[in-house]
Amino acid sequence: MDFLHFGSKEKRHSNSGQTTPKNKGSPRIPPAKPARIEIQMESPPCVFYGGPNSTGALFSGQLKLIVTETEVRLTSISMDLRAHSVTKKPVGKDCPDCINKVTTLKTWNFITEPTTYDHGTHQFPFSYLLPGHLPATTNCSLAKIDYALQVKAVTALADAITHEHPLRVQRAVQPPPEKQSLRIFPPTNLTVNVIHTPVIHPIGTFLVQFRMNGVVEKQKTTLTRWRVKKLDWRIDEHSQNVSPACPKHWNKVGGEGKGQQHEEMRNIGSDSIKQGWKTDFDALGGGQIELEFPASIRPGVNPVCDVDSPTGLVVWHLLIVEIIVSEELVKNSGHGHSVPTGAARVLRTQFKVVVTERGGLGISWDQEQPPMYEDVPHSPPGYMTDYAEELPTPPDFDLDPLGTRQ
Repeated sequence: MDFLHFGSKEKRHSNSGQTTPKNKGSPRIPPAKPARIEIQMESPPCVFYGGPNSTGALFSGQLKLIVTETEVRLTSISMDLRAHSVTKKPVGKDCPDCINKVTTLKTWNFITEPTTYDHGTHQFPFSYLLPGHLPATTNCSLAKIDYALQVKAVTALADAITHEHPLRVQRAVQPPPEKQSLRIFPPTNLTVNVIHTPVIHPIGTFLVQFRMNGVVEKQKTTLTRWRVKKLDWRIDEHSQNVSPACPKHWNKVGGEGKGQQHEEMRNIGSDSIKQGWKTDFDALGGGQIELEFPASIRPGVNPVCDVDSPTGLVVWHLLIVEIIVSEELVKNSGHGHSVPTGAARVLRTQFKVVVTERGGLGISWDQEQPPMYEDVPHSPPGYMTDYAEELPTPPDFDLDPLGTRQ
């Protein structure tokens, strides 16, 4: 009994020690800033219309300085447009110099001398033409590219007031006419004619038409026919990035200016079709098989649009079509049952497609502006002064003054 009584004391003592509260210091509240900064964009979204030869995207907005105190004295207000590139598989693990690369594209200095601003809102307009060769905002498994406006205002007491506004840049490639491709599959006489659009979008479907010819081969006593059993299609997304090395890690890649190349591939859409084609063995040219099917990117995969960046990031897409055909024999008369030979082939072909954002009803900035001075046509031709003397002189008429009556 004494042993049990002693154990209960130890247990009560242990619990009382665990529940002893610890004194924690109160969190520090940062001092309030005398002003804050906001950015209000006034232009449409930044969209490059066309490929790398695009004329760019024009954006404009207002930088708002909101003074919350009676007044504030600022020594400088500057804003930078920066492009931030992040490598997700760097040469040096956890090395910030290998992971991040920041490029300043434009700098605005709104004031050049100390200025006092009263309580209220003060606006500073800005605008810039983004060059069309820049890559669009991208986020894939290998790298990330984004843009941001970073503002910094310094008070007379050397306090910094900062603000960052993300800027999304997109690219919209106008869809060209449908592309027609011809594929030949030796040693057979099979040929496949495919019609598809070379530009697709992350949301929506597109049609693919294919026609197979040469499905019938005449022999002496029999006919060899190819019959479609199944058609598989898929859209593959390929990513490639070169991870640069900082000066501290040049020895890992073999010297300055070199890097590590990484590649990845993922499927963003696929389907199998087992029926729906039209077979005509009596058509001219050895018979034909026709099929039209819809294809699209699978919802929820967040595809990455095509990118070719100077930083080393390249993203492209391929549409791959595989057709499984089986061989069968039939009598030369074309009547009777067909006999499968057991032979089969997989006809595989691929086409490059461009994944891009939809342009909608927007147009490029250079098509919105009025004509420039040099675009104004020449004035009408002058009078023929050389032949003025040869023209007859018009007769004189005696006319009554205006306002008189006869």
